[in-house]
Amino acid sequence: MTAQAKGSFDVQMKPESAPDDPVGRFSLTKQFHGDIDGTSVGEMLAVGNPSGSAGYVAMERVTGTVRGKSGSFALQHTGTMDNGHPSLSIKTVPGSGTGDLTGIVGELTLEITGGKHNYVFSYSLPK
Repeated sequence: MTAQAKGSFDVQMKPESAPDDPVGRFSLTKQFHGDIDGTSVGEMLAVGNPSGSAGYVAMERVTGTVRGKSGSFALQHTGTMDNGHPSLSIKTVPGSGTGDLTGIVGELTLEITGGKHNYVFSYSLPK
């Protein structure tokens, strides 16, 4: 059985590498609103070129509640932009759940509209 959590989040990205480094590194902090109520911290690595193609990977730990169940879990991001065509996968890290979220598995999709980040987290928890 898969449940869904929906809402929005605010994100702050802080560059951690020099502007001329071939690989960009960023620290991430997020504030989740909606069915996920909490915060996350993470790190992102990115490589791109002026033509609009790029790739990134990121890891983040989310701490808070998911539809009233408290704990934390990790998300793993893998994304590419191929000449303006995006591909993104954000999945839970197996075995990363704690508290009421122990055993959580799922995938998060996001949509950015007008600068606002919205998410849908499809997940399941053991009974």
